[in-house]
Amino acid sequence: MPDNRKSKVVTQGVQRSPNRAMLRAVGFTNEDFDKPIIGISNSHSTITPCNMGIGSLAVRAEQAVKAAGAMPQMFGTITISDGISMGTEGMKYSLVSREVIADSIETVCNGQSMDGVLAIGGCDKNMPGAMIAMARINIPAIFVYGGTIKPGHYRGRDLTVVSAFEAVGQFNAHKIDEEELNGIERNACPGAGSCGGMFTANTMSSAFEAMGMSLMYSSTMAAEDAEKAESTAESARALVNAIKKQILPRDIITRKSIENAITVIMAVGGSTNAVLHFLAIAHSAGVELGIDDFETLRGRVPVLCDLKPSGKYVATDLHRAGGIPQVMKMLLAHGLLHGDALTITGQTVAEVLKDIPAEPRGDQDVIRPWNNPMYAQGHLAILKGNLATEGAVAKITGIKKSSITGPARVFDSEETCMAAILARKIVAGDVVVIRYEGPKGGPGMREMLSPTSAIIGEGLGDSVGLITDGRFSGGTYGMVVGHVAPEAAVGGAIALVEEGDSITIDAAARLLQLNVSDAELARRRAAWQPPKPRYTTGVLAKYAKLVSSASKGAVTD
Repeated sequence: MPDNRKSKVVTQGVQRSPNRAMLRAVGFTNEDFDKPIIGISNSHSTITPCNMGIGSLAVRAEQAVKAAGAMPQMFGTITISDGISMGTEGMKYSLVSREVIADSIETVCNGQSMDGVLAIGGCDKNMPGAMIAMARINIPAIFVYGGTIKPGHYRGRDLTVVSAFEAVGQFNAHKIDEEELNGIERNACPGAGSCGGMFTANTMSSAFEAMGMSLMYSSTMAAEDAEKAESTAESARALVNAIKKQILPRDIITRKSIENAITVIMAVGGSTNAVLHFLAIAHSAGVELGIDDFETLRGRVPVLCDLKPSGKYVATDLHRAGGIPQVMKMLLAHGLLHGDALTITGQTVAEVLKDIPAEPRGDQDVIRPWNNPMYAQGHLAILKGNLATEGAVAKITGIKKSSITGPARVFDSEETCMAAILARKIVAGDVVVIRYEGPKGGPGMREMLSPTSAIIGEGLGDSVGLITDGRFSGGTYGMVVGHVAPEAAVGGAIALVEEGDSITIDAAARLLQLNVSDAELARRRAAWQPPKPRYTTGVLAKYAKLVSSASKGAVTD
């Protein structure tokens, strides 16, 4: 990509006059034209609590950029609330929005010849979208997390947004009454910030901190706390310094730093969506990374943190216990992090962590000591077999049974599956198959939080399996397998499953198997016809034409 930064602003002679005239209108003076121009990508919206506090953070970043001797130019980008669109047709736009966000940041920064970019994001796709853009444009950049939500409280227990989804299943199974259902819904989300457990947003913020593209401790701060605003200002100052030193994203986003990020994701019990997003980030940065690399790293890394969705605590608890730096120092001390990886401050990971103790404090149990982890190995497993020759992704911790073999209950959409669950037609021992929800088939690879939460709410989380070519929310847990590739829409074996077929999910063996003979599968494949596209115009139609397999990160470029 040509390096045209600042050329439109500082070119000498008559050609510079039109540029200067436009910039004077937005507040530039004679002294400002030689200063670096920093784009502030502001994803503020009131669409979701994840992003509704970001506007004030963007203003704080703007002030800090000016004070540090650079010139800010603020611009907006979009968000989709996964939690609000979950279970609806609108959820198809969620993963699509990752690409729209990346494209928009790339377009503005390159179109306006920015010298650097500070991106502020909160909801799930703002985060990987921004990082994909930063890797593409490769100008000095820093990511600022909008912050996590504080836990809700009801009848003496902490709540997250997932509590509301699970309450629907509990109510349907007559385990709670309408008063409790309404009480949970009204108290689950008490204010601004991203979903509070180690769901996708907090997973990605933690990973970006581990990767060196965000400041230490910033990934677990609460959106409404004063330290979040101060950390935003500090991030702006760090970016101005990175511009002076020309520390570029591709200096930071390397194979080593991505391995550090994945290692931390395993240690904190992060979201399955991280697999998809890091494959895409690596693609944009020109770093070789395959889906099997996640399995390799999983085998080395213990789960150190007791965090929701399957654990006890939320991100604000992790922050008080020492945050991501404490987890990183433990991993570094045991040879599982690359200490020489660069961070946005210009320091290495080892330098940033040098004063942090190698073991967590004894007055907390959010971060477990090294000799007493939650699990000996990581939780995000890559399953393969004749149902997923390119791979599928599963959380394999926090479940009582590591394998299930049962009859397939086949649904060609999330809605038809959800109706069957709520009608009590799914029973213990079933293996639910939701297909034609992949990147191309959905299109958009919807998350399946509604059916998985309903299954758990009905008490079937340990006795019913679920597989899909769609995705899962970071709040999902149980015997569930997503990202099945190849997907149904391109003729993957998941398209050939018939009602009642025997399916095996074996987490220990990392196996996803349709127990049907090769000859029978060949017969079914010969008879299979691809479905007509669900959309023929608009952004979903364009996305379906461009998007790659989930095993490649569902990228569009």
